[in-house]
Amino acid sequence: MNGLKKTACILLPLILLAFTAPDECLHAAAPKKNVIFMIMDGTNSDAVTLSRWYKGSPLHLDGILTGGVRTYSAESAITDSAAAGTAMATGVKTKADYIGMDPEGRPLITVLEAAKLNGYATGIISTSPVQHATPAAFTSHAITREEFSSIGEQQVYQDLDVVLGGGAAWLAPKQKNHPQDDAMLKTDEVTRKDGEDLKKSLRDAGYAYVDTRKELLLEPSAGKLWGAFASEDLSYDLDRRELKPHEPTLSEMTRSAISHLSREKKGFFLMVEGSKVDWAAHQNDPVGMISEILSFDRAVGEALAFAKKDGNTMVVAVTDHGNSGLTIGNADLDGSYKHQSVKHFIDPLKKARLTVDGAASLLEGKDAGHALAAYGLDSQSCRWSPSKKELKAQMTSSLSQKAGLGFTTHGHTGEDVFLYAFGPGKPSGLLENTDLPVKMADFLGFSLDSYRSWYVDGKTLLEKQGYDVTLKTGTANPEMMAKKGKTVLRFPENKNFYMSNDDKIPLKSVTVFNGKTFYIHMDSM
Repeated sequence: MNGLKKTACILLPLILLAFTAPDECLHAAAPKKNVIFMIMDGTNSDAVTLSRWYKGSPLHLDGILTGGVRTYSAESAITDSAAAGTAMATGVKTKADYIGMDPEGRPLITVLEAAKLNGYATGIISTSPVQHATPAAFTSHAITREEFSSIGEQQVYQDLDVVLGGGAAWLAPKQKNHPQDDAMLKTDEVTRKDGEDLKKSLRDAGYAYVDTRKELLLEPSAGKLWGAFASEDLSYDLDRRELKPHEPTLSEMTRSAISHLSREKKGFFLMVEGSKVDWAAHQNDPVGMISEILSFDRAVGEALAFAKKDGNTMVVAVTDHGNSGLTIGNADLDGSYKHQSVKHFIDPLKKARLTVDGAASLLEGKDAGHALAAYGLDSQSCRWSPSKKELKAQMTSSLSQKAGLGFTTHGHTGEDVFLYAFGPGKPSGLLENTDLPVKMADFLGFSLDSYRSWYVDGKTLLEKQGYDVTLKTGTANPEMMAKKGKTVLRFPENKNFYMSNDDKIPLKSVTVFNGKTFYIHMDSM
């Protein structure tokens, strides 16, 4: 057979196949892409080093160190979590306390919201209330981070696929404490002024709602999932086994969320926050800081295990800012630091079986000695104080002194922080915190810049269409009302729908009210 005939024999079946094969056989489906963005709140570099010494072996984070991140806000060299979270969620630096808002108080679309609009499954996890600053910055928009009721309502109507963490208190008009939760909350902390039962809204929207570790681990990996495991924040990881065994760990929540989200055809965006390093740092509690850093690192291990097997998942881990100015070494060691072994710093910390919060919870009906022992201190370490707050401060100060640790503040600090990343398209180098969502969006195939005008002034938009618009404010349920002829439109705050007379019309995004202006998305009408 000559060369021409041989070529024809090879090509003819291929040509026939092209005419008979379905399109999906000729065009390979685009590979799924996933992003797991992990935030270790309020963590400085010495705290990470101390945690590694405490663990006695490398961290999962150590193998994926790629650079650093600058954390300052639009108004300060030292940011708060709201401004930092907003920067990492939207790509825009803003003011302290602002959630998903630019410095002028206009809502900005977040990388999570944009991912959802582009067909990706979405989820958030935190060990704080999910309404707290960092998870809120990815899922809601508010002028102040204290608007937990409004933030919680927006999150419920964002149509997220998975939400796991604390914050059950802001989901129902009157919150009943979990039977195993002995943390009592004040009435004004657990009553929604708008009277809405958001747990019912979740169930009506098809969510499986769970509130214990056992339920989470038994929940099938299908459908939308909301887990609220505490009225407010979850316990510190070190305290969980003894004090709150019904709560899941951060790594268990991360594994469960990945299992749910990875079933989606296009891929997913998941934000995971280890919230309480920051809370322990505000108290200058080194034991609490170590507890939560190691808990976060185990969650990173879960993310990396999935990403390495999947091959098309970007994992990014970072802290939003420093906190406490923790130093390994203090003024007492000025003349002797060259001779201090690791044991000098670690052994006193290992004597604590609970964090300072966990130890202080044992004070009820018992003397201070019981709490001191749980924190690794003897009865002579602190003088008796009738104030639990003062006693806790004495306990952390005494233990830190024994361990040769220093603290410069009970507040945030402004240093650059480590950047950790793994997978295709991973960010590296010294970056601005605003660079991170841009790089994650680019990897997922969309641009955040194209959504900069997504939220618009609803009153202006509707008036241009001939509607007479009024704002109903000063109530627990603000709304924007527009009338034209026999048509009456009502846009309730924080919802992903509006009413046209008696018909409920779905929206792609929630309606946002900043106290002055109602914002709706650009193609609402």
